[in-house]
Amino acid sequence: MVLKESDTELDAGDPAPDFELEGADGETYTLESFADNEALLLVFTCNHCPYAKAKFDLLNELAAEYDDVAVVGINPNDAEEYPDDSLEKMRDYVRDGRVQYDAYLRDESQEVAREYGAVCTPDPFLFAWSEADEAFQLVYQGRLDDALNPDDEPTRFHVREAIDSVLEGESVDLEWQPSQGCSIKWTDE
Repeated sequence: MVLKESDTELDAGDPAPDFELEGADGETYTLESFADNEALLLVFTCNHCPYAKAKFDLLNELAAEYDDVAVVGINPNDAEEYPDDSLEKMRDYVRDGRVQYDAYLRDESQEVAREYGAVCTPDPFLFAWSEADEAFQLVYQGRLDDALNPDDEPTRFHVREAIDSVLEGESVDLEWQPSQGCSIKWTDE
């Protein structure tokens, strides 16, 4: 297991790069699929990484708690080398309730993860909908919470603070501390 910290290619205010990805539910999703929401939390994640697994409950809670926020997991890992990250296993995780996000998407080509600059699982990106630009714009990229190890109990939830700021119409006033987790399993490495 290689531990990585994120270092995004996107800056605050940048628009979310578009995508077209298959979901664990068999549907195809694009950014437009989530345009009815005030915010979009994209988390590059997977099934097998202990750091990602430790955040399943938090992401499920966020998806259930916030009606105006789409919580979307994107799994870019090489499923050939890591079969637990296959689309079929993702479907199992959704069916058995381990994953209850608004959508759990498969980035088979890994192009989306590269375009966003994701490097680890989990690697969260929070976007706010801009009426003026008719686009999701990056407002926060960093840790979900302050628990840096899978067995740690969090005491501060950075992502909740960021989401609450967006929903209150305020700017997100959080230092972007890199998220930490297993490296994305690239097919060409």
